[in-house]
Amino acid sequence: MHKIWLIIQREYWTRVRKKSFLIMTVLGPLLMAATMIVPIWLTTISDEAKTIEVLDETGLFAGKLKNEEDVKFKVVPGPLELAKKHVLDAENTVLLYIPKLDLDKPAGIKLYGSTNGGLKLQDKLEKMLEKEIETEKFARSGLDKAVVEKMQAKVDIGTVNLSETGEKKSNTGVTTIIGLFSGILIYFFIFLYGMQIMNGVIEEKTNRIVEVLISSVKPFQLMMGKIVGVAAVGLTQFLLWIMLSIGIFTFVSSRFQLDRFSDNKIEETMKNVKDVDKAQEMHELMSAMNSLNIPLILGCFLFYFLGGYLLYGALLGAIGSAIDNETDKQQFMLPITIPLILSLVVSQTMIIQNPDGPVAFWMSIIPLTSPISMMMRVPFGVPAWQLVLSMVLLIAGFFFTVWLAGRIYRVGILMYGKKVNYRELSKWLFYKG
Repeated sequence: MHKIWLIIQREYWTRVRKKSFLIMTVLGPLLMAATMIVPIWLTTISDEAKTIEVLDETGLFAGKLKNEEDVKFKVVPGPLELAKKHVLDAENTVLLYIPKLDLDKPAGIKLYGSTNGGLKLQDKLEKMLEKEIETEKFARSGLDKAVVEKMQAKVDIGTVNLSETGEKKSNTGVTTIIGLFSGILIYFFIFLYGMQIMNGVIEEKTNRIVEVLISSVKPFQLMMGKIVGVAAVGLTQFLLWIMLSIGIFTFVSSRFQLDRFSDNKIEETMKNVKDVDKAQEMHELMSAMNSLNIPLILGCFLFYFLGGYLLYGALLGAIGSAIDNETDKQQFMLPITIPLILSLVVSQTMIIQNPDGPVAFWMSIIPLTSPISMMMRVPFGVPAWQLVLSMVLLIAGFFFTVWLAGRIYRVGILMYGKKVNYRELSKWLFYKG
């Protein structure tokens, strides 16, 4: 045990002292925060208002297209060729040409400009024209548009989780996002730190460093120390990311006043927000976030991250000991990583759509797929017995894979120059000594 502890310390301190570890530890939360904050910040930047010159041959839209912050409408006379020439000479101006239309099948409307106006502008103009055409068709049919709109009904089904302690509001969209995000993170973490084990074993084997190490420790001790050491590095980095993310979120919340949708401020906010429905929707999202069992989600994430990494890390370490070069890595990696890839693909379709179905149940129980599949189910709520069963089987799966990997590792770590295949690996499992 003392020798394993020394190997763990060596693997841990060798990696945490690297500049790449320090850089990624700092940049990780910053990059994640930037992906969420920058798009929101960019939406607050107002572009220069674009002038839309309207050549309307129908006469239906005169004075009906209202100016907004980003677009200003200006009616121009024909002919079309003269209007096109004027647009070429003007700056930040486009021409909206509306020919005579069949209101049942409006076609032929074009947007001319020296540069592409962009999808956002095109979509805005299409909606404006659609609205005016609908109004005109209502008027010609003799129907009152306001009455028809009142007859339309929008149904919004709220979800509530029942438990013995009471009721809690939930939001399927928020729960789905949390589940997907957790599963994808575990997928990348397992690959990231599992590949570190494989590459480290290959490097030590090709440089003949392992021959010196094996003279002092057993192959199983070396493999176990390497696996646990890299796991400690991953756990350290993950905990640092959590602390840095909390600090960044606290700063952003105070800087951008993200708490304005809290319960005690929602009424004040709704008075100042132009779109009351959006404010209410934001309030419901924040309430759904508050209803999630965050400690359980974080605890399960840590467990399945470590359990999944230890299970796959042992297998990847065994593969690293069996090969001599990078070119042989792919043929052995694919069968090992298929369950991970399958669980990620299936989780986005069948598990998210039916988190309590038989596919979701079995994939969250089987150790090779449970790290991702169960993490996608946890935000939806999982029976305690299923969660315990999944954890117990994952621990048992880890011990089995460590035993299996140890049988391969003890032979392959000192084997050089031999082309290894799956048949050869199966023989190594039964070697004695």
